Amino acid sequence: MPSSAAASANYSFCSVLFLTLFIVCLFPGLFNYIITLPFSFLFASSSSPTPPSQPTHTPTMSWSQKQFTLPPKSRGSYLITDHVVQSLPEIKQYKAQCGGGGANPGATLQVGLLNLFVQHTSCALSLNENWDDDVRADMSDALDRIAPEAGPKGQDLYRHSAEGPDDMPAHIKSALIGASVTVPIKDGKLVSGPDRTLQLQPVRGKESGIWSSGR
Repeated sequence: MPSSAAASANYSFCSVLFLTLFIVCLFPGLFNYIITLPFSFLFASSSSPTPPSQPTHTPTMSWSQKQFTLPPKSRGSYLITDHVVQSLPEIKQYKAQCGGGGANPGATLQVGLLNLFVQHTSCALSLNENWDDDVRADMSDALDRIAPEAGPKGQDLYRHSAEGPDDMPAHIKSALIGASVTVPIKDGKLVSGPDRTLQLQPVRGKESGIWSSGR
């Protein structure tokens, strides 16, 4: 039979082993810390310090909002790009800013968006061809065919006619074309595309106000 001393030693070893496994199960992070602690002292002197992170440049965004009025026009389609650019000198601020030396190192190109919104309920805004004047005339004729003021025999077509027979057709035309347009800005100019321009469609011929917000 084993001696009492050997049995006591085996019991103590099993107790320590069981306690160690119990601690490892409950605190695995502590066990990992104890195991890796000697190695952290050995390799601390050989590791190079981490260089400080350089601050990153966050580009800024600018917003501006302006209201201006277009001259009153009769029903039709009218080019308004020149008037808009003259009314919004802020567009020219979005230009390329270049650093010195070489082929413009560090050059940053500012771009933006111009959003135009017409407030009048009987007006619309669009981007359309400006090379041929017939396009604007055809647009007006097409809108009249889509939303005529009366039926083929002169009968009423709409319930809403509080301001005359052209009241409801004007609202329909405005809703179909839209009350706002968005145009990119690059190098201080509107990038509307070749042979395209901003056009105002007053479908009842009343004065129109435009909200403009540029980014």
